[in-house]
Amino acid sequence: MDERLAADAGIRRGDRIVLATTPGGPGDTVIVSALIRRASDPAEVARGEYRVRLHLDQLQRLIGYGERVDRFGVEVRADPEARGAADSAMRVINAAAFGFRAYPSREIAIETSKTFLVVSRFHRAIGVITIVASAIFLLCIMLLKVDERRRDVAALRLMGISATSIVRSVVLESALVAALGSVIGVVVGALASAFVNWHYRQVYRTPLTFSLVTGDIVALAVALSLALGLIAGWFAARRLVRRPPLALFGR
Repeated sequence: MDERLAADAGIRRGDRIVLATTPGGPGDTVIVSALIRRASDPAEVARGEYRVRLHLDQLQRLIGYGERVDRFGVEVRADPEARGAADSAMRVINAAAFGFRAYPSREIAIETSKTFLVVSRFHRAIGVITIVASAIFLLCIMLLKVDERRRDVAALRLMGISATSIVRSVVLESALVAALGSVIGVVVGALASAFVNWHYRQVYRTPLTFSLVTGDIVALAVALSLALGLIAGWFAARRLVRRPPLALFGR
């Protein structure tokens, strides 16, 4: 029995219950022998139905379906060196009789995962748009911050500090700010991911992982942060040092 059904109906392992096709109708008295935890299958997250697993003879008596099945699975075990064993078995099954068709598990997986592929591409598009927008916003902030220090830059230029040294100092400061922001972002992302998993696991009562922060994601985020910070700092500094020092003083 599905553990969600057991929790909602107050049923425990070892209880005797009556299974019937209609409420109050005749049925079979069975003993609950096990509680089944819901699998981590994204295709079943939004499904709210309960599940009960029976012996085949009990199921036949209960639904009155006779000796018929809608679908069944066949596992092919072959020599590891043999190739195409599954395809050969599928051809034999399809040629055995008319009225049914065998499909390989990979095709079924592709059909059932199309929705999640669309969602994944949609999330990727949102991510690209967010990165581009954040890069533009970061560049604007860097331009404003560096422009506020134009008098300091002018004083450094008049003291004999080269434009290259000023650009390097601004780029180094941008790298430090980007690194600090990356650390804060990773911590916030990990906390947000943990909260999302905790909340939706409670809502859907499933062990499925809804949000995942991996090393690849962290590496990509840190690399993007550092690259955008360095580019924005270099562009803002170069824009400022190209102006004459007296012009930076407003003269």
